[in-house]
Amino acid sequence: MEQRLSIREIALSDAESAASLSVELGYGVSAAAMKERIRRLADTPHRTVFVACVGDSVVAWIDVGEVCHLQSEPAGEIGGFVVANGFRSTGIGRELICRAEQWARDRGLGRIVVRCQIKRDAAHRFYRREGYELTKTSHIFAKPLG
Repeated sequence: MEQRLSIREIALSDAESAASLSVELGYGVSAAAMKERIRRLADTPHRTVFVACVGDSVVAWIDVGEVCHLQSEPAGEIGGFVVANGFRSTGIGRELICRAEQWARDRGLGRIVVRCQIKRDAAHRFYRREGYELTKTSHIFAKPLG
């Protein structure tokens, strides 16, 4: 029997599933740390995370927010996006992207951007299929503060 796909905002009870999916994305995190991240995001009005569920199982998530910089118009930005390995190429990613885009539209944002590691060829193909265009290539620099 085929189970129905549902999309909703993330809940604290999704922490373990979200952490496991984050590992698939290449970012290891404990369920406890993920729970704290979900809690903090809940207090941030310009961000949200949607999860895709098949039955009772969280099989994907997308983190979307509004970014404002002095040099450019505000935009939606996908901060993270992952679909579980066994559920890729089933349309779940497209559904989550559509939900994130609608979230941005509902806030009056005229565009949405996503940053994607250069080595993620399958993700690049996915975004192009969904109408995203490569606009620039950048280097990201980080510095520990502590």
